[in-house]
Amino acid sequence: MTEKSELHKRNKHSGHYDFTGLTEVYPALKKFVTLNPHGIQTINFFNPYAVKALNKALLMNYYGIRYWDIPKGYLCPPIPGRADYIHYIADLIKAGSLRGNTDKENGRSYRCLDIGVGANCIYPIIGQTEYGWVFVGSDIDPLAIENARKIITCNPILAHKIELRLQKDKRKIFDGIIVKDEYFDVTICNPPFHSSKEEAEDGTIRKLSSLKGEKVTKAKLNFGGNANELWCEGGELHFLLNMISESQKYQKNCGWFTSLVSKGRNLDVLCTKLKAVNVLEYKIIQMSQGTKSSRILAWRF
Repeated sequence: MTEKSELHKRNKHSGHYDFTGLTEVYPALKKFVTLNPHGIQTINFFNPYAVKALNKALLMNYYGIRYWDIPKGYLCPPIPGRADYIHYIADLIKAGSLRGNTDKENGRSYRCLDIGVGANCIYPIIGQTEYGWVFVGSDIDPLAIENARKIITCNPILAHKIELRLQKDKRKIFDGIIVKDEYFDVTICNPPFHSSKEEAEDGTIRKLSSLKGEKVTKAKLNFGGNANELWCEGGELHFLLNMISESQKYQKNCGWFTSLVSKGRNLDVLCTKLKAVNVLEYKIIQMSQGTKSSRILAWRF
């Protein structure tokens, strides 16, 4: 489970994790490191505390983050996959491969809106430290906003580069967040995948049973995640259809709208919707991490 393949060419997390280097940067990770049957260092990815410690080490080692933590039960994101999204978006908006790239014509940094920034604040962290982008992060959860703000405050390299906004209406996505005459080069989103808690738990049980090679009867989310992060009414498809509908209103405020799409079977319906709202262009960007595949849906008016 330490081997990752087919990540973006600029992703820093290709190949095996360097646990020797990571434990030097974050010694607390060391107690979770063991040897697999092939004698290769790894951690128990079913242990949420081990996964959280690994994330801290990765953020400290590769992104210069001094402090990072999340409340109990909140989503602990797999950083290599999150970094991939950012790198592919950089290609999409032609930000180049070097940190701090700006729009040469007007001397400004690229601006990105992260819908559902979460308590972990992971996309703004990677986007700012890798490319120098300025972020606005929105969320419907006040505790998530509070925790993300603490992360920003405790890391001087993030100060004044990430603004957080609370979405007060759970039925809305861009309404109440994007203000008049504001412009973003791109919006990103990791939407709630499931339509209910039960569906989320069933999916986790199937995943864990497959990974362990034996029947698992109780769902244990090794990456955490609460109701706002994992499920919503109608699930991923309903959420993204709403996002596409709302994006029409803000077509002059955003260059590209994008979102992860977990379930490939949803693409046909989503693309039909995009055509119905007369987008100028849409793209499906495939991503891969080992045996896991995902994709980004991007559109512009």
